Amino acid sequence: MLEISVVNRFGAFCLDVTFNGPSEGVTAIFGPSGCGKSTLLACVAGLLWPQTGRIAVAGQVLLDTERRVFVPPEQRRCGVVFQDARLFPHLSVETNLRYGARRTPAGEGASFAAVVDLLGLAPLLHRRPGRLSGGERQRVALGRALLARPRLLLLDEPLAALDTARRLEVLPFLAQVWREFRIPMLYVTHALDEVDYLADTLLLLDAGTVLAVGPLEAMALRTDLPLSARQDSGAVLRCEVAEHGPAGRTRLAFDGGSLVVRSMTQPVGTHVRVRIRDRDVLVATELPRGVSVQNVLETRLEAIAPAQTGEVVLRLRIGASALLARITEQALQQLALAPGQTVWALIKSVAIGAG
Repeated sequence: MLEISVVNRFGAFCLDVTFNGPSEGVTAIFGPSGCGKSTLLACVAGLLWPQTGRIAVAGQVLLDTERRVFVPPEQRRCGVVFQDARLFPHLSVETNLRYGARRTPAGEGASFAAVVDLLGLAPLLHRRPGRLSGGERQRVALGRALLARPRLLLLDEPLAALDTARRLEVLPFLAQVWREFRIPMLYVTHALDEVDYLADTLLLLDAGTVLAVGPLEAMALRTDLPLSARQDSGAVLRCEVAEHGPAGRTRLAFDGGSLVVRSMTQPVGTHVRVRIRDRDVLVATELPRGVSVQNVLETRLEAIAPAQTGEVVLRLRIGASALLARITEQALQQLALAPGQTVWALIKSVAIGAG
């Protein structure tokens, strides 16, 4: 388990976080700017000694202010990747990478060759950071962190300074790191698409406190959280690439049905996640015919929750999975919708993005 309980005050701001979660997988720390995400990560890394608190990873206590325990940062076995890569500008990529391994006993953790191969760094080894793109620098920073043989990876908005193309370049490498090395990650971000792509667990912060924590799919369905008021709120489904069809379309299977989406490059059998935004789901009380929408799913209306003024969010059950649909209160009344009713969810294939 990962155990975190810290309190730290900076003037009027107070970070007061208690969180017990899995020490496996990727835990995304998500929230608006200034909510305390980076401060929390600094406490775990040992870069900040909070006024009170206790932090333990897999049973090893890193901080306990009551017992005056404070393990120095260099002894915590935490690999840290910041928003800016923080590479040594006068050293080559290879020397920057090997710097990460210099305090680690030989033979432990990932090898130099394995990290270079996984992150595609071989063509860059003799360059200096000034000759790298932003995405390449972040890959080198990630490799340096991995070669420190960490027990925990801490990533503080590592993609925030990159443009869209570079972000899309680095994201798959982050996912590959988890699949290949199984090093647990704490991943700070305010980008929901990064959460969808990487996270297993979501820790939602606001104004220095924990609003909620839990598995990503369950958190995405909670309409009582500020997350649900975001423009891109909606359900997250774990899917498998089932087949690549004609006309540039791919079929994804999930526990409850299947979806037709835009053509994907991943081979059949690959596991992906999709977020279906509640504002992209239409509902019908009868099976529609003669429509262009390719995804028409029979569902059961499970719950109705208030949303923004004049709107409600419907929770639709389909097998073991669920969807959300945002409609107006007027539409709710006109359709005479009620929990337990069978309704059809209509979703355009072009509205579904997979990660």
